[in-house]
Amino acid sequence: MINPLIEDTINDAGETIYQMKTFDIDVIARLTGGIAPTITYMHKDQDITDDIRAIRFHFENPASYIENYADFQTMLYQKEQHAINALYESISIKPKNMSPGKQILWSFFVFLLIMIPVFIILWLK
Repeated sequence: MINPLIEDTINDAGETIYQMKTFDIDVIARLTGGIAPTITYMHKDQDITDDIRAIRFHFENPASYIENYADFQTMLYQKEQHAINALYESISIKPKNMSPGKQILWSFFVFLLIMIPVFIILWLK
């Protein structure tokens, strides 16, 4: 298997083992249309999304032959969650840094704003 993210080394017992080369990966989430975000993986300003997918969707379970794959997967999961949360926070209309009481008032105000057309239609009938 040739993948630029995997390196083969010799362990102390003289056996060839496979390990992930780097954990220095940036994860970027974008909305490109639709509901689900598109996740891109970058390493040293290069798109490595296809390399990550090749490892994850290989017919053989990556954890069975890559020694540090569990740690790598945990790191990627955390960065994916952070990227998705940052994306949704950036497109949210909710004001940031509000107390819980002010958040409830904001939600009520937005609800009233959305319901104004319905109230007008009901009042005119």
